[in-house]
Amino acid sequence: MATYVYKFTEGNKDQKDLLGGKGANLAEMTNLGLPVPPGFTITTQACRHYLDHGSMPDGLDAEIEENLSALEREMGRELGHHDDPLLVSVRSGARFSMPGMMETVLNIGLNDESVQGLARQGGDERFAWDSYRRLVQMFGKTVQDIDGELFEDAIEQVKSERGITDDLDLDAGDFRTLVDRFKAIVQEQTGSPFPTDPREQMRQAVRAVFDSWNAPRAVLYRRQERIPTDLGTAVNVCSMVFGNLGMDSGTGVAFTRDPATGQQGVYGDYLQNAQGEDVVAGIRNTVPLTDLADIDARSYDELMRIMETLENHYRDLCDIEFTIERGKLWMLQTRVGKRTAAAAFRIADQLVDQGMITLDEAVQRVNGDQLAQLMFPRFDEKAAAGDQAHRLGRGMNASPGAAVGKAVFDSYTAIKWSRSGEKVILCRRETNPDDLEGMIAAEGILTSRGGKTSHAAVVARGMGKTCVCGAEEIDIDTKNRRLVAPGGETVEEGDVVSIDGTSGEVFLGEVPVVDSPVVRYFENEIDPASDEADDLVRAVHRLMHYVDAARRLYVRANADTPEDAARARRMGAQGIGLCRTEHMFLGDRRQLVERLILADTSDEQDEALEALLPMQRSDFNGILASMDGLPVTVRLLDPPLHEFLPDITELSVRVAVAEARGESHENDLRVLQAVHRLHEQNPMLGLRGVRLGLVVPGLFTMQVRAIAQAAADRMREGGRPRPEIMIPLVGTVQELEIIREEALRVLREVGEENGVELDFPVGTMIELPRAALTAGQIAETAEFFSFGTNDLTQTVWGFSRDDVEASFFSAYLEKGVFGVSPFESLDVDGVGRLVRIAAEEGRATRPDMKLGVCGEHGGDPASVHFFHEAGLDYVSCSPFRVPVARLEAGRAAARTDR
Repeated sequence: MATYVYKFTEGNKDQKDLLGGKGANLAEMTNLGLPVPPGFTITTQACRHYLDHGSMPDGLDAEIEENLSALEREMGRELGHHDDPLLVSVRSGARFSMPGMMETVLNIGLNDESVQGLARQGGDERFAWDSYRRLVQMFGKTVQDIDGELFEDAIEQVKSERGITDDLDLDAGDFRTLVDRFKAIVQEQTGSPFPTDPREQMRQAVRAVFDSWNAPRAVLYRRQERIPTDLGTAVNVCSMVFGNLGMDSGTGVAFTRDPATGQQGVYGDYLQNAQGEDVVAGIRNTVPLTDLADIDARSYDELMRIMETLENHYRDLCDIEFTIERGKLWMLQTRVGKRTAAAAFRIADQLVDQGMITLDEAVQRVNGDQLAQLMFPRFDEKAAAGDQAHRLGRGMNASPGAAVGKAVFDSYTAIKWSRSGEKVILCRRETNPDDLEGMIAAEGILTSRGGKTSHAAVVARGMGKTCVCGAEEIDIDTKNRRLVAPGGETVEEGDVVSIDGTSGEVFLGEVPVVDSPVVRYFENEIDPASDEADDLVRAVHRLMHYVDAARRLYVRANADTPEDAARARRMGAQGIGLCRTEHMFLGDRRQLVERLILADTSDEQDEALEALLPMQRSDFNGILASMDGLPVTVRLLDPPLHEFLPDITELSVRVAVAEARGESHENDLRVLQAVHRLHEQNPMLGLRGVRLGLVVPGLFTMQVRAIAQAAADRMREGGRPRPEIMIPLVGTVQELEIIREEALRVLREVGEENGVELDFPVGTMIELPRAALTAGQIAETAEFFSFGTNDLTQTVWGFSRDDVEASFFSAYLEKGVFGVSPFESLDVDGVGRLVRIAAEEGRATRPDMKLGVCGEHGGDPASVHFFHEAGLDYVSCSPFRVPVARLEAGRAAARTDR
């Protein structure tokens, strides 16, 4: 029979799947001999059973009772006893950290009798009634689903009656009044009295934590962070320690390094006479952790020793929650801390220098998404410091970056405006878990309360969102939808503001941005060995140098112009994996394509192609020069020809208007007739790709000739061109054989004309299921495969991307049909299986077959790992994502080798 409950003394940090992150780490700290309040963990396995069956697994209630009784014996107190009560907290704790997304209930065990015992136990009646009102408030909101504003309004009403503004000025009588009013709210909202049986309180709280796994905000957060939906959460039942016993007590959050910058030092927040949710919620402004040295030197020194112990043990940045109860330090939680992208690279680099981790381990501590964040633009420091910048105030630099948008004051407006294409900054006094959707929609977050460990700061860092917290000098008035800066200057909803998460500054209007130093490093504008390079650039350089040596996958770029090709090469691209020739038919050249389509005779068609030839030759000359010595895969024309003609509606209107006015319209009429002739119900599956080359005489021949002539030009100039000719949308080997034979003939002709040998490979894109399933046959003719995963995803799923993303993808994501769009990250089970089949069968026919991918998935971190495992030779992506793909290819190799 399964065991569903583990004491803190029975687990360890490697059991996160079973005990959740919080439970596993509480057990680990207990094993290390650190001061952890005794307790036990109900496993994720129990949660999954509850969620699947709607009931607790057999035997769980008995196990909970057995462990609760053992806890009572250990503590020498009974849960909710009227004279000397044991109180417990019931807290969620999933495998992956989900800050504030699930439920917590403190002070379980209090009722009208035990509150008297707690008052005697603590020698403080105010503390006891404050704890009781917190229980009713948290229980009502989280377990009974009562609107939290009702409780907040009751608190404000009591303060108003007393003529006070600060919660700390409420006395025992006030809290007794609040308990009565809170219980009345519970009765009114639920139709039942507040439960006074301590064990019933705990049973309901455990169920509420399990249920919170599927709360809308938790589902949204998992989707945002790509956390699997079927893990479930553990529940931690922990004996209570109290930070709200007076000014010699308190609660705090600490980091062993700065989670925003990665700098070493003492970082965190502390709040006297408070419980943990007061710090995280940001309702009261905290003091820096360093102030604890003056408030309680003994606890501070002990905390510093514990922080060092934990960082050395976990060999990483640790995030720690603690409470001081009348001078006694207790550890309530630790975990490997969330951090910004810059902090991730700096900390990995520092830990290598300190001998705590290897470079192999260091590259696993960073990822491509973080590197991409470091490449985003940042505010121009000179502009921000100049007379033109209108500074409103400053807060804490909680999560770095540059964010510009219209000020909004609630999540609903942030979501609504964002969906309309507006960029917004979410401005709140403090955020709470219900603001998550608005935080995701916003470019950045600004709060007037809370510190670096508040909900806004922690969640923003995890998402890579720019955040400024605790801007106390700015009054954020959410009811009137405005903020007021020092001096009375008012910013209304819809006014543009800029927030700098690196400096903490807030500006009115739009501040100009510049390239980040990391981008300038990749562009070879900053030498990592120079004084201009800061520690972040040096950390990035060190890890990139290591992954480039470790990776097996080559990284190419998708580039269609000499400028894009040159930039890709600076970014570290090792060739071009996709050069889309259709982009070369736009602009003024549309008229020549139009002539080709409207040609009535073969002579007219040949004239149009001859006019296009020198232009294509010039295009390829520039690209081959930019990528001299590196492979350039040129995809012959892929889209349907009608895409190069005017819109059918616009043309019809022009023809109708001309006829009505009696004006000449012969050319428009001819074009309209051609549009009608070429019109297809489903052009994605119509006359495009290889089919064009077979149906439109001379089209592909012209393109191959342009490639060959450009290569010959480069050779005469001393270059080393390495073009690769790729035939798109092949579904059967016979299609490829015809086009390949013609291409080889043209290469021989141009080679003989120029006295050079043009021996360039001819291959195909695998972008149809049939091509993947018959790859062994196609490999008899193709010299390389490049997986076009965009179209392959469309044809495997039966999706028209342009239609489905706008119509029902959001519903599919919300319902969990898939956790992430298959166009964003590769569908490994479906599309990935076809990639594996094609790779294996292709190489069975042609062992030296070169395999690559040129869809957008080539720059997606998770997809790059799959392509490495599938044995592909290279990935190709946009120039800006080349460094990301390089990093992930190196991480995949390092992980495989470990």
